[in-house]
Parts: sequence; structure tokens; C-alpha cells
Amino acid sequence: MAEDKNISKGQNKKTDKKSKEPNALTQILNGEFLTKAFVLNNLTYIFFILLLLIIFVAKGYYVKQLSDDIRTNQTELDQNTADYIELKTKFEEETRRYKLVEKLKERELKESQNATKVIRVSKSKK
Repeated sequence: MAEDKNISKGQNKKTDKKSKEPNALTQILNGEFLTKAFVLNNLTYIFFILLLLIIFVAKGYYVKQLSDDIRTNQTELDQNTADYIELKTKFEEETRRYKLVEKLKERELKESQNATKVIRVSKSKK
């Protein structure tokens, strides 16, 4: 019987220690870990790490916004390039030699057979 009492006392001591020391999850939920000396001594470092994490997340959003802007600008540039090529082709088609000759005939003008000459006047030094 004495042995049973000693065994039961030993078990009570073990259960008493377990009940006195709350587990890590309970400490986190209660906020008890914040009052420990380790956390209080390293509070500035913890705030610095949190600041870096916030900056890291903000940078991710900023990069996403930049990539969306780049994609939008690229599609706009492609559209403008396509419009430019289309208008250039249309202009070249309208200014072809045979079409210009036809327009001259409507006005009763003839195409010149002589090459165009440029007359340049040089300024004389006085």
C-alpha cells in the first residue's frame, strides 16, 4: 500500500507540473509569451522583422501593378503600330504614280518628262 501511495504521489507531481506549465499553444493564445524576458529584450528586432515583412508584401503588390501597366502599355503600343502600318500602306497606295497621273488627267495636266531641277542661290560674301 505504501508503494501505491508513492506511485500515486509521483504521478500527482508529474500531473501537477504539466498543469502548472501551460503548453505553447495556450501561451500564444493567452499572450503569455509576450511577457517573457526573451521577447521583451528582442522587441526592437521583432518590430524590424515585421517592418521587413510589410515592405516585402507591399513590394509584391507594386510589382504586380507594374507588370499590369507594362502589359497594358504593350498592347496599346502594338495597336498604335498596327494603325501606323495600316495608314502608311494606305498613303503609299494613294500616292502611287499611276494614280497621280490619273488625277493630273482630270485637271488636264501632263506629267513632266524632264527631271526636276533644284536651283540654289548661294549667299555672296560682302
